[in-house]
Amino acid sequence: MTADTPILYELRGDIALIGLNREPKRNAISDRVVEALHLAVERAQDEAKAAVLWGEGKHFCAGLDLAEHAEKPLIAAVKGSRRWHRVFDGIERGGIPFVAALQGGVVGGGFELAAAAHVRVADATAFFGLPEGQRGIFVGGGGSVRIARLIGAQRMGDMMLTGRTVSPQQMEVWGGVSYVVEAGQALTRAIELATVAASNAAMSNYAIINALPRIRDMSSEDGLFVESLMSSLTSVTPEATERLRAFLDKRVAKLEAPKE
Repeated sequence: MTADTPILYELRGDIALIGLNREPKRNAISDRVVEALHLAVERAQDEAKAAVLWGEGKHFCAGLDLAEHAEKPLIAAVKGSRRWHRVFDGIERGGIPFVAALQGGVVGGGFELAAAAHVRVADATAFFGLPEGQRGIFVGGGGSVRIARLIGAQRMGDMMLTGRTVSPQQMEVWGGVSYVVEAGQALTRAIELATVAASNAAMSNYAIINALPRIRDMSSEDGLFVESLMSSLTSVTPEATERLRAFLDKRVAKLEAPKE
């Protein structure tokens, strides 16, 4: 892979590492990046059991490439936003878990990309921002749905209206990230978590990724009905049968209280 490659891809065992590779632009997302990301995500779905999203250099992603966006006519901007939606949806509702490793700026579209992952790990250098109000634009990569559901529409609106940046510690309290680690350790921790997720039963992972967000959008009664179906479907797979038998035979360790 060369410096001209917008997306880096590496298969490490069962884990696909997908890296944003525009360090001079703080990994800003252009149309070319979106298309390369789409191909990498599709490849990971085919050959990996879990994936990690990361950014080259000091920053995860500075968001939309505004230089490119400013030249687009209205209809091209609408189509570009819809393309982001489809590609990011392939992450959120695909077939394998995605973990995002975050450092430095996680801004605008970068935050939207991170929100499409299932688990987010931020190191101590990370900061989160949604400066769309100051740029005269609005989120277009799914943030009004994904980020708002993570941290709440009021908090998201505050970030967009005032331009405030948020620390990883505060973002963890708000629910925007799941883990906060020391500087430089986000990718290592993300790979560890992806490795754990990759060891799960494939049908369980698929149900978690695809059923949970849909149940969230349903009425309570409809959600409970779908839950019953998914619970029954996952429990009758050969892999589930073997894993449950191993637990009953005490061949696997029981859960323990957290050490931290």
